[in-house]
Amino acid sequence: MKRNGIVLFTTVIMTFFACHHTVKSQTPKEVKEAFQTKYPGENDPDWEIDSHGNYESHFKIDGIKYRADFSPTGNWIETETNIKKEDLPEPIVTALKENYGSEFITEIEKVESATKGLFYDVEFKRKGKNKDVEFRASGEEVK
Repeated sequence: MKRNGIVLFTTVIMTFFACHHTVKSQTPKEVKEAFQTKYPGENDPDWEIDSHGNYESHFKIDGIKYRADFSPTGNWIETETNIKKEDLPEPIVTALKENYGSEFITEIEKVESATKGLFYDVEFKRKGKNKDVEFRASGEEVK
């Protein structure tokens, strides 16, 4: 029984790495070109396909990790990076204290979106599914 578990685990890991490599080599030319236009000089992003069928690139600029999403036709969707609470604009810090003071923050991302513009995504720990709240730099929640 234990051996079957080890074989299954090994198979899953090997499949994951095989698929990960395949995605990089199968990333459409339009997506790669759109990435280069948006981030000139960044030549070696890691590519994955997200749950929506979009291409997600992982890369660094000046040591900071970024994730950028592109549609299969090469349209830029958004770019996000994790930040610390102390890097949030002061109006958001104030809004968090007033409206979510006792809640535990699990993650904060700065997001540039093609449709929503710049916003900050704050994730709170909840039983079951965590709750995400998006804020403008002004402290206003994005609906």
